[in-house]
Amino acid sequence: MSDLDVSVVICVYTEDRWEDILAAVSSVRSQSRPALETLLVVDHNPALLERLTKEYKEFEESGEVRVLANAGPRGLSAGRNTGIAASRGEIIAFLDDDAVAEREWLRRFAEGYTDPRVMAVGGRTMPIWASGRRPAWFPEEFDWVVGCTYKGLPPGRVRVRNVLGGNASFRRTAFDAAGGFATGIGRDGDKRPLGCEETELCIRLARARPDAILLIDDRAVIHHRVPEAREHFGYFRTRAYAEGLSKALVARSVGADKGLESERRYTTRVLPAGVARGLRDAVLARSGGAGRAGAIVAGVLTAAGGYVVGSMRARRGGATFSVVEIETGAAGIETGPVVGTKGGSHD
Repeated sequence: MSDLDVSVVICVYTEDRWEDILAAVSSVRSQSRPALETLLVVDHNPALLERLTKEYKEFEESGEVRVLANAGPRGLSAGRNTGIAASRGEIIAFLDDDAVAEREWLRRFAEGYTDPRVMAVGGRTMPIWASGRRPAWFPEEFDWVVGCTYKGLPPGRVRVRNVLGGNASFRRTAFDAAGGFATGIGRDGDKRPLGCEETELCIRLARARPDAILLIDDRAVIHHRVPEAREHFGYFRTRAYAEGLSKALVARSVGADKGLESERRYTTRVLPAGVARGLRDAVLARSGGAGRAGAIVAGVLTAAGGYVVGSMRARRGGATFSVVEIETGAAGIETGPVVGTKGGSHD
């Protein structure tokens, strides 16, 4: 196993998730392989910053838990970059603020870095449905809609194009080579739930380091809370559309060949098999079969519509995001070159 120190970054933005944040930190502090430190990065919320600072005051001196303000623009990417810059570990892991990690989470990550070519290791994210069970119509192939690992990813520890940001780790030198997370592409509080910032980073990393290996180990497990509002078809459609918009930004930056490489396999192999299973279940009078098949078709069409709209906006100069260069040691965050095309908001 790798003996590299691991820093854990948890980005937070709302007091509505107070209990979830405490649970996330507790799960990191309970790891079988202890983290060097846990960094809570607060996204432009002074009240939450003050409250968390008081909550973890006794851990500040030892550095076990540190509370920081996002030093960049509002949004998840800038928060992550703040955490990277302030962290001290040779490996930097990211955990969502509404998730808890299983006890072996960091141990499984660390095991992946025995090969020096490995630049990133991701894990498996399991949904915790607010209603207590998966909605009958909700296809497992679309669990990425709620930030979880979706059906179709290969099992075990396997090489991938990109890891998923809410349950991922990177070698520090990955950010030295490729820069940080791009701002202007990921989530920003409660605005339209865009994403793909980790996809863009991983593709950029592979270009900067052609020898880089990126892995997913499905034994590195976290459990991610899915609120009741995200169990409805309206959110499903909104998130699928936003994914299309985001994919258009990524494809504009890194090229459609790399930007959509995994998505082509997903839409031509995984999703047709999911539709077939849904229809089979419908014929056998099993609950939700027709709904799952219909949701897959609707999700594909909605995401495709978002991609078309996003591509048109990009061509008109209406999409922009920036790559960030990171200097370790607190305040070292600098906005680098603009990627994509100049213009206004991509929302």
